[in-house]
Amino acid sequence: MSTFTTRGPYQGVLQILQFNRRMYLLATAGILAAALAWPFLPTPGRIALLSGVVPGMFWVASSLLVSHYIYDRFPLYDFRRIVRLLTRVPKRWINIHSGWDETSGLLTTILPADGNQVVDIFDPLIMTEISIQHARLINQKAVPAISGRYNRLPFDAGKFDAAFAIFTAHELRRHEQRVDLFREIVRVLIPGGELVLMEHARDWKNFLAFGPGFLHFFSRKEWRNAASEAGLMVRTEIATTPFVHVYVLRKNL
Repeated sequence: MSTFTTRGPYQGVLQILQFNRRMYLLATAGILAAALAWPFLPTPGRIALLSGVVPGMFWVASSLLVSHYIYDRFPLYDFRRIVRLLTRVPKRWINIHSGWDETSGLLTTILPADGNQVVDIFDPLIMTEISIQHARLINQKAVPAISGRYNRLPFDAGKFDAAFAIFTAHELRRHEQRVDLFREIVRVLIPGGELVLMEHARDWKNFLAFGPGFLHFFSRKEWRNAASEAGLMVRTEIATTPFVHVYVLRKNL
């Protein structure tokens, strides 16, 4: 019997289209406008048009193909192999998300259910990306969550053995906000407790895949620096795909 929820064969890429539909509609409209203008342009104008349209067409196609690979073809959400990276199976754990949660239900199937908590740190004043606004409007059967702030988690100190932040922390756009979130996670973890952080990287691979959209991600160096400032050490880092990294960060004893 499978221990994780079955996803549709195109669920991931369709969600990317839903969350970023304005961007894709604008890109499609721009390509159509360029096609209509082409016959009326002189040669220099056509060269200039191609220099803008060709990269745009490439990134529209590549972003969808890569998203399909990451979220639909690769077993990204089979967290059994991620949990095996931990020092021990946590008895008490917390999953932190920012308004869109596809992971809590999966984690509850492979980790002890007693003592776990799910917290939603979405803040409309600082998480203003249109994509996350669209994501929150999509009806889903999410695990009920406690509302919290990134810099004030509603739990006592030393309550959890492990914490998970899956594609969550990048929604905090300022470095000090990410450090504050990590400090709060450190506070609620036991000594030696671990944080599993999963994020895209701001690197050349994600640039080829997502074009200027790669600026929505942060570099591996940034994640390591934020973790270090908060009192976390990198115990393990793996690339689950060429585009996504998983960090196991440990609270100092």
